[in-house]
Amino acid sequence: MKISRSRSRRRPIALVVALVLTLAACGSDGGSSGDGRETLTLVTHDSFAVSEDVLDAFSRRHGIDVEILPAGDAGAALNQAILTKDDPLGDVFFGVDNTFLSRAIDAEIFVRYASPALAQVPDRYELDAGHRLTPVDRGDVCVNYDKAQFAERGLPVPETIADLADPRYENLLVVENPATSSPGLAFVLATIAELGEDGWRDYWSDLRANGAKVVSGWEQAYNGEFSAGEGQGDRPLVVSYASSPPAAVYFSDPQPDVSPVGTLLATCFTQIEHVGILQGTEHERAARRLVDFMLTEQFQEDIPLSMFVFPVRDGAELPPVFVEHAQIPSDPLTVPPARIGEHRERWIDEWTDTVLR
Repeated sequence: MKISRSRSRRRPIALVVALVLTLAACGSDGGSSGDGRETLTLVTHDSFAVSEDVLDAFSRRHGIDVEILPAGDAGAALNQAILTKDDPLGDVFFGVDNTFLSRAIDAEIFVRYASPALAQVPDRYELDAGHRLTPVDRGDVCVNYDKAQFAERGLPVPETIADLADPRYENLLVVENPATSSPGLAFVLATIAELGEDGWRDYWSDLRANGAKVVSGWEQAYNGEFSAGEGQGDRPLVVSYASSPPAAVYFSDPQPDVSPVGTLLATCFTQIEHVGILQGTEHERAARRLVDFMLTEQFQEDIPLSMFVFPVRDGAELPPVFVEHAQIPSDPLTVPPARIGEHRERWIDEWTDTVLR
C-alpha cells in the first residue's frame, strides 16, 4: 500500500496557494499502481491520520491502494477541491465539518452515496440528507485550562463563556483566528450560539479588552502559548478540544494518573467531520468501498489515538485513556449548518472588525 502524508498540522498561506496552482495543473494521478492494483487518492486536511496497519487491512481486503494527499487546513483543503472540481485532485475527500458543510454541498463537488454502514451511525450525526457527505468522526472544540497554573495562581477556574471576559482572567486566554483556523471558527460560533446576534460582538470587544491573545492556528495556540502545551507558553486558557485531556496524558512520559489539562464543558461546540466521493472520479466503486471502510469498527476504533477525536459508529470502543480522561459535554453548543453557510463570511468579517482592527 502507498501512503504519503505530511507531518505538519498547518501550512503557510503562500505554500497553500502554490499548492492549489500546482495540483490544479496536475489533477489526480489515481488509477492503477505498477502491479495493476487499483489506486485511490484520498484528499484530506493536514491533521488527518490513520494507522498504517488499518489502511493495509483495507488494501489487502479489496485489492485497492490508497494514496493520501494532504491539502492544508480544513478550509484551505475544501477550497482546493472546489477550485479544481473540473479536474479533481483525487477520488475521495475527507475533512468537511459542519462549519463548511453547506458550502461543500452548494459547490456540487460530491457524488451521492448512502453507505449501508450508516445503519450503525446515530441519526444526529447525519447532517446531509442528500448523502453527498458521510459522517466519520466527531469532536468538541472547547476552552481548556492548565490545572496547575490555576492552583498556583489561587484562581477559581472559569466555567462559562461569559466568565472568560472577567477581569480576573485578564491576559490568560489564547484563541485562534476564525479566518485561518477551524477551532477558531468553531469557538466564534460557540459565542454566537450562546450570546446571539445581539451580544456576541460586544462579548468579543470585552475579550479583546481583557487581553485575549489571537494567533493564526491551533499549533501556535496550544503548543506555543498554552502553559500546559509543548513550549514555554504562559497562558493557562486555550481554545482546543475536549480530547485535549486524554492527549495530554497519552503523550506524557511517564503518563500521569490525572490529566494536567481540564475542559470548560459549557464552552464546547460540536464538530462533525465527513467524507465524500468527488465528482469526476473514475473509481467510484472503489471509492464507495473506502467510504464504507471508514465506518467499520476497525477504522472507527483507530480514530481516537490517530486524530484524537471520537468515532461516530455505535458500539465503537474507546481506548482506556479516553474512557478515563476525556470530558464530554452533555449539551454542547451548535449552530445549524445552513445558518453557518448563510452567515459565515459575514461573521468572520465582523469578528475581524471587532477584534483585529
